[in-house]
Amino acid sequence: MATIVVNGQEIQIPDGARMNLIEAARLAGVEIPHYCYHPGLSVVASCRMCLVEVGQRDADGNVRMLPKLVPACATPAQDGTVVVTNSEKVRSAEALVEELLLLDHPVDCPICDQAGECYLQDYYYKYGRRERRAPAEPFTSRRKDVGQFVTLFIDRCVMCSRCVRFTREVSGTGELAVVKRGNRAIIDVFPGQELNNPLSGNTVDICPVGALCSKPFLYKQRVWFLRTHRSICTLCATGCAVLVDQNMNRVYRLRPRFNPNANDWWMCDYGRFGFDFVYDPRRLLRPGTRGDDSEPSATDWEVVLESLATRVRRAAQEGKPVGVLLSPFLSCEDAYLACTWFREVAPAARFYLGPVPVEGEDERFPKRPLGAIGGGTESRPRFVISGEKCPNARGVRLVIEHFQERAQEVADFVADLDRDGAGFVYIAGGYPQPWGDELAGVLEKADYVVVHDLFPGPLTEKADLVLPMAVWFERAGSYVNRNGVLQCTERAVVPRGEARSVGRVMWSLLGRSGLYRAEDVLQELALAVPAFAPAGAISDYPEHGIPLQSVHVAAGEEPAEV
Repeated sequence: MATIVVNGQEIQIPDGARMNLIEAARLAGVEIPHYCYHPGLSVVASCRMCLVEVGQRDADGNVRMLPKLVPACATPAQDGTVVVTNSEKVRSAEALVEELLLLDHPVDCPICDQAGECYLQDYYYKYGRRERRAPAEPFTSRRKDVGQFVTLFIDRCVMCSRCVRFTREVSGTGELAVVKRGNRAIIDVFPGQELNNPLSGNTVDICPVGALCSKPFLYKQRVWFLRTHRSICTLCATGCAVLVDQNMNRVYRLRPRFNPNANDWWMCDYGRFGFDFVYDPRRLLRPGTRGDDSEPSATDWEVVLESLATRVRRAAQEGKPVGVLLSPFLSCEDAYLACTWFREVAPAARFYLGPVPVEGEDERFPKRPLGAIGGGTESRPRFVISGEKCPNARGVRLVIEHFQERAQEVADFVADLDRDGAGFVYIAGGYPQPWGDELAGVLEKADYVVVHDLFPGPLTEKADLVLPMAVWFERAGSYVNRNGVLQCTERAVVPRGEARSVGRVMWSLLGRSGLYRAEDVLQELALAVPAFAPAGAISDYPEHGIPLQSVHVAAGEEPAEV
């Protein structure tokens, strides 16, 4: 292991780890301020905020310091490196950089969306000068729409060039550039182009100041009012790790959360801005009966659950088939408890995996080979938007395969119901888009149909009982993405209306006492289903997920690249 010294503290760097002084100092709990550096982008060392004193310690313990400050982002951490970040020389350089940036920066913090998350604010209070030496001049804040989701406040920019490098190295679309030179330089889009690539929202995340802002979030909330919860995006099989920001039980934005096993630092605009269906006025919010769109006569969940259990037992006693269709939008805990209860009440129940929505091919980024756009020679994609538009087909399939020989598909469900009929059918949906046209026709051959879903549609019109479902950030649970990585989510908000997750409904039907906790069910699942055994070792929230080795074999496919 390499040993470096940060402000007199020795730290060990793991063998094979390639890191600069910013990352190495973090191991010692030391923050080196920076604007232009981002771990997912190339290093340009342009902002000079991360200047530090650096030296080398020889075998005899003698230290020889370099005469000039060096940028920590562009300096590799090697054995014997000595770093000083808190000297008067370093502090003076940091204060000077802050002062230069603030000379022409519009101090419009009261109306800036970045206030509370702004590097310029934070570094000013930590490293800046107490008093302004230059005369105060009137400031402007020119605004320009550069894309469907992104707006540019030109005068707030500190020319870190993160956004420009992102569009070249990650998205590969290259819409942004540094225009003009010297103190007239600004960030802008090329003539005739717009920042409308599917990853454009990431430029807002990586902007260290308020230059690039999200249009859908602009002026909606002050960030210090928001409460943040860890979750994943459930709108495709990549399963991006995200942060859910909410206030007063309403979600206002999603942001990517670093996970090297899923999405690195990024997420797509479809997932970032596509959660508005949760607040669609058409959403089901209370139990109802067939064809009844008005206030149901019996809304008490206890009555509903008792009726549901009675119907299943009656079908089982009469020897009639019981069919259970579980969508790939359910969590692993939802699917496990549903299979457990139905197998207990109706031992011959058949389980089916709901339709797996696929829209075209996977979309890989960067759009062009990275070596062709000045960022290296990598051919492996930096990010993938999966054509499979659901989060947990692999997880639900593994659960079903534990309870029966194979996970039957929708075609099997239609064929079995058309051939044998059914005494009882339970359909758990959760699809954000309309679905179920191919199933509605055969539901007439079932004596009793229960649909647990988000929106009214062709299936709810045929259902004897309709149950409102909680969406993914209204419930806790785990999901297995396209790479076989199991990731857990926290509940961010209380479910709307009387909506409940499948797991909570089944928990009640199983007669279990206490509150439904997805964490406890996951531990039970890990003990019961061998494929989920790695999840049994976790004691806390798994930040980067848990790889399940047997997922791809069970799913009959090769691991996908991320």
